[in-house]
Amino acid sequence: MQSPTDRRIRVMRIIARMNVGGPARQVSGLSRNLDPARFEQRLYTGHVAEGEADHLTLSAPDVKAKVIRGLGRTVRPLDDMAALARLVAEMRRFRPHIVHTHTAKAGALGRMAAVLTRVPAVVHTYHGHLLHGAFSRRTTGLVVGVEKVLAMATDRLLTVGARVRNDLIAAGIGRPAQYVVMPPGTAVGTPPTGPEARRLLGLAEDVPVVSYVGRVTAIKRPDRLLAVARTVLAARPDTVFVVCGEGDLMDVLRAAQAEFGEALRLVGWRSDVETVYAASDVTVLASDSEGMPLSLIEAGMVGVPAVATRVGSVAEVVDDDETGLLAEPDADELARHVLRLLDDDALRQAMGKAAVDRMTQRFGVPRLVADTEALYTDLARAHGWWNGPSSAHGPAAAR
Repeated sequence: MQSPTDRRIRVMRIIARMNVGGPARQVSGLSRNLDPARFEQRLYTGHVAEGEADHLTLSAPDVKAKVIRGLGRTVRPLDDMAALARLVAEMRRFRPHIVHTHTAKAGALGRMAAVLTRVPAVVHTYHGHLLHGAFSRRTTGLVVGVEKVLAMATDRLLTVGARVRNDLIAAGIGRPAQYVVMPPGTAVGTPPTGPEARRLLGLAEDVPVVSYVGRVTAIKRPDRLLAVARTVLAARPDTVFVVCGEGDLMDVLRAAQAEFGEALRLVGWRSDVETVYAASDVTVLASDSEGMPLSLIEAGMVGVPAVATRVGSVAEVVDDDETGLLAEPDADELARHVLRLLDDDALRQAMGKAAVDRMTQRFGVPRLVADTEALYTDLARAHGWWNGPSSAHGPAAAR
């Protein structure tokens, strides 16, 4: 319980699970870096699913979180109702000024609990959306209907990119004035040199290396990644594809190793993703849908140009023909782009250098923290909890 003399803004952050991926990295960055003199934060999360890597264990053991049973990804009505009851109880004990939810299920249960306990201000972050291709038309309609209702109980709707915001507004979810575009912020460790990175991964120094970092699941299209690899290897047989990640479709990649042999290396999740990027000439993203992928941001911070599908807010990360090359969700076009970069050292190096400059400026953790603190402070001032000045670094207002 907060003491009567503690005037900090209480923030309750809720996420369905802290599996390795963009949302977990965002949440851990905020948990570590918001000003503790102004904000008291508590993080609530569900269990990571079997087969997923736990971000807290792998990369953020210093971040404290309370696990709420039933809050994980899977929808089970009885477990969900129990999780809702636990969130209500936690809110009544903590009495947050602001509830900030991340990911779809946590956004639903967290916002419902906030309404039931009359939390003064509610914020939800869309790290992407499931409006296109994830569900049947009927299920998508149901998801949109639920999100429309939840938006009515939300003060601010944050999106990682303008494209995500525009798609949600076009679907009738929320009002334009509720939205704030707040790009992600991340950082990578100091990368080893290219030769050292390849030694650590057991790769030869003189072969082309193409990497993929992320979850191995249907929306990420591992089958398309394999199709890209086949075309690239037909032209450049010495190329090695390195996959850093896990997921429910790992068996697809494991089965493909019989076909690809040493040309396909599966290294699992690694906390030192900068090593994978430092060993790479190009990184690839073959997804059907994305929010704003941190893997491409992190690759750019290490100086690796990207070849990616032009979906979601990818084009807000990769400047086409400047820091990488974008394609339609088509394996042949992706493969052509990969070969173009592998065959042109000067172009690849120029794009990598441009990527370092742009990613660090646009997507650093300090910018995310400043934007978030400004958003919370503006809400606090509007409700009369904070009498200090607003931050000079206002949040990236709806643009």
